[in-house]
Order: sequence, then structure tokens, then C-alpha cells
Amino acid sequence: GFDPCASFRRKFSLKAGQEGEIIVLLGQASNEADARAIVAKYRDKQAPAIALQAAKNYWEDLFSTIKVRTPDVAMNMMMNGWLLYQTLSCRIWARSAFYQSGGAFGFRDQLQDVMAMIYSKPEIARQQILTAASRQFVEGDVQHWWHPPTGRGVRTRFSDDLLWLPFVTNFYVKLTKDTSILDEYVSFIEAPLLEEGKDDAYTQPRTLEETATVREHCARAIDRSLKVGRHGLPLMGSGDWNDGMSHVGPKGEGESVWVAWFLYATIKDFLPLMKANGETTRVAVYEKHLVDLKEAVEKDGWDGDWYRRAYFDDGTPLGSSSNDECRIDSIAQSWSVLSGAGEPDRSVRAMRAVDEFLIHPSDGLVQLFTPPFDKGTTNPGYIKGYVPGVRENGGQYTHAAIWTLMAFAELGDGDKAGELYSLLNPINHASTRAGAQKYKVEPYVAAADIYGLNPHVGRGGWTWYTGSASWMYRAGLESILGFDLRGDRLVLRPRVPSLWRSFEIVYKWKTSIYRITAIRATELRSDASTKLMIDGTESNGTEVMLVDDGKEHEVYVFL
Repeated sequence: GFDPCASFRRKFSLKAGQEGEIIVLLGQASNEADARAIVAKYRDKQAPAIALQAAKNYWEDLFSTIKVRTPDVAMNMMMNGWLLYQTLSCRIWARSAFYQSGGAFGFRDQLQDVMAMIYSKPEIARQQILTAASRQFVEGDVQHWWHPPTGRGVRTRFSDDLLWLPFVTNFYVKLTKDTSILDEYVSFIEAPLLEEGKDDAYTQPRTLEETATVREHCARAIDRSLKVGRHGLPLMGSGDWNDGMSHVGPKGEGESVWVAWFLYATIKDFLPLMKANGETTRVAVYEKHLVDLKEAVEKDGWDGDWYRRAYFDDGTPLGSSSNDECRIDSIAQSWSVLSGAGEPDRSVRAMRAVDEFLIHPSDGLVQLFTPPFDKGTTNPGYIKGYVPGVRENGGQYTHAAIWTLMAFAELGDGDKAGELYSLLNPINHASTRAGAQKYKVEPYVAAADIYGLNPHVGRGGWTWYTGSASWMYRAGLESILGFDLRGDRLVLRPRVPSLWRSFEIVYKWKTSIYRITAIRATELRSDASTKLMIDGTESNGTEVMLVDDGKEHEVYVFL
């Protein structure tokens, strides 16, 4: 079928007890001369072994920056290798896998992925931020995805893509204190504006000579997101985080409650970076918008027991008890917590509803929303074309399920957070013969989705190429173990299950090593006010000042 292929055969014999080594070289180059040069290099018997060891050293260095040991052995296995391996090798480098052979960069996709890499390889995150900024149109919107090296890709009306640039930049600066990235100059791209009534266009943009700082690129993304609809909520466009909700706001009047939370969180964290740059006019606009957003979402986003998901162009609510399908959507609830903008009592009430209607421990899944779209009166978009209970249409979309976990942890419910991590961990889906036969996919990488439809309830769908891996890493490290890095300060706020007596983190920070042991206060003789013990000195705070002195430091956290 026009696919060039080759097969090789080499006969060899081994006597009883004899060992031998066979090296097979497979590779490619742009021309024959380069290919022959590579072959010549690796014909040296030691060269392949050296190259293999270098590869092993790279991964060991990546995985050894942070090592965790908890009572949850399956969690340890994922946190100490597999999640970062999946994120870097598949999501960031290959951008391709069995279930999606693509190769494109997604604007929101790889930006989210690199957040998990900042602890061990911050330079990867830095470069992705600069790359993403270079795919922003001068008007502030961005390419939904593009293919290197040509840069051909699609321009859309998605309402969340562009906001991931300031959101991830905020996170990068918080963890690294590398504010120099904000002053890096990056070019814009140019392409025809989308025609009225057209949701997307596949084009070859032109790179402009006009450049601006990353700070300005971020600000333009926020500026473009400030327009609101009749309820004072951000416009939905042709989809927000859920691409399949493509018919909720294509006429430019539909609104997204989730984007309200997401935009609030983004602006809140970006404001200090604008104030530091003396952007007084924008600061005033952003501060007022935060107030307006919060008022609007509490006034027209609250449904009585949970937050609504969106409003259609005609003003019909979505994610409401008045709907026959998608009565409750998880991300509108979890982000009321994660954004810090939700009214506390309402957020707690909303998460209780998530627990009641969307979490199914016996089936091993957390639904995105319920009931799924099928034959109801509303038409939210192409999501309705998915089989009910599959992928975004009412199955488990692991990305969102992890946000649910993180929200419970943020509320201080370590038991629920630990329960959900175990439920989402792919190892636990295949820990028995029956479980493996039901799950049917790899038990060592995160799955994008799990089916919620009989007779396939609990069956894994799309694996490897999913942003769930990076979020699962962050959920374990930050949300449950409470690892909150802020430059040269480390705040420790564990939210672990009550049955855990202790856990450990070994953190390599520059030339120093911090051995962190979290233990129940009753396990050691310590004053009740003591929260930390750093190199033998007690403290009632939660913060460790990191010192680059080449030494090993002992830190005890009292739970």
C-alpha cells in the first residue's frame, strides 16, 4: 500500500550457557550520505551501549528530581516515572499515538502539559510558552492547532484556547520566579479574519515583523476575552474547554460559566505581573472585571444546588436542573473551587452534588456530566454525535475527573481526594483479571476517557495521547501531597487520606537535596503548634526557605 518496508534476517547460534549480544540499528536521515555517517558512527560496538546509557541517564535525571513514597504503591509507580514519561515522550515530543496519529501542536494542549514539567525541566515549559505566543494573531486570538514546520493550522472561535497562554505563564513565573520571560519579544501571525457565520478556517498564516513581549501577548489574550453576554458571563464562542459544545454559542451570544471561573483565575494571577510593569489602565479594567464576573456568575450561574454550565445563544441554560440532558456538569463545579471565586458555601454544596450524581466508585469512573446527550430537545453541538456515555458525552473524561479530585483536595477533603486518585489510577483498573478484561487498555498510562455505557462501563478508551497524564501528576504532587513551590520557597500543605500515617518526598533543588517526611503529629513528641521541623528547628509555619548550599536537609511535616 505504498508504504516502503524492509525485513532483515540474521542467523546465529548459541551454545548452552553461552551469552551473545546482537545490535540492530534502525534509523533515518534526510539523505544517503547522512544515513551512512550515522551507520558508521554506530558500527563501533561501544557506541550503541553509550547511547543507550545516555538515554537511561536522561530519564533517571528527569524522574529523580522529585521522588515520592506513600502508602499507595500504585500512586508511587505513576508519580515516580510513568506520568512524566507519558507527558514528555508522547504529548510534548511525539504529539502522536495509536489513537491519534497527528503530530500537531494544540495551543491549549501542550501548554497544559508543560506545567507538570516545570519541577524537573523548566526550560521545556519556557520554550513552549514562547512557541505558543508565536502562534497568536495580532488581534489576540490564536491557532487552535498547527503543524510544524509550516505553521499551517486552524483559526477558530474557541473561547478558552487563548487564555491558556497567560494561565500557564502565571504558573511558570510562580514556580520559577523567572520574570525575564515576560520581557521576551515574540512575533505575531496574520491571516484573514473569520467570516461571519464561519466557526473555523484552515490557513497558512504569515509571520509579521511586529513583535511584542510575552506580557503583552498575554494581555491581548485577556483583553479579547473580556466581552460578555446578556448575563454578564464570558462568550462561549464555538466551544470552550469542551470542543464538542460547538452549537452553544456560535452566534456570539451564548455564554460559558466555566470560562467565567477560568478567566477569573487567570486575571487574578496575572494582575501582579501587570502591576509590576506599571500597566495602570489595564489593571483598573481587570480589577473591575473580576468584581463583575463574580457578581454575574453568582447571580445567573447558580442553579439552586450547583452551578450551571452555560447559556445557549437564545438564553436557554445548560447544566441546569431544568434540562433533560446534561443537568449537572462537573467542571462548572470544580472550577468554582479551583478559581477561588465561588461563594464558599455554594462551592461545597456543588461538590456534594458532584459526589452524588457523577462519582461512581463501583464502576470505577467519574462522569463529566449526566445525563448524556441523546434524544433531548437541546442541540449543544457535535458532542451529541458521540454515543451516550462515551468520551465527552457523559462518560469519564479523565482530564475533568482530575479537576474534581483537585477541588475536593482544595476543600480540605483528603479522604475524597485519595479515593479519587485511586479510582482514576490506571494500575488499579487492571489489578485483577476481571478488571483487566473490562478495562482493555494499558494499565501504566493515563486514559483520556472511560466508557460509562452498558455493556462497556469501565472500558478504557483513548490512551497515551491525553493531557490527563500531566494533570494527574500535578494532582498527586500539589493537591494531595501539598507540594506548593514558589521560587526559593516551598509551602507544604498536605491533604492526604486520614488513614495515611506518613509519606516521604525527596526533592532535588539545584545542588541541594530536601528529604521531606510528613508524619502524624502523634507519632513523634512535638508541641501541638509545631507544623514543621527543618534540620532540627521547630516552626509553626508551613514554609521552607530553600537554600542552594549543596547539602542534604531534613524536613518533618506534622499532619
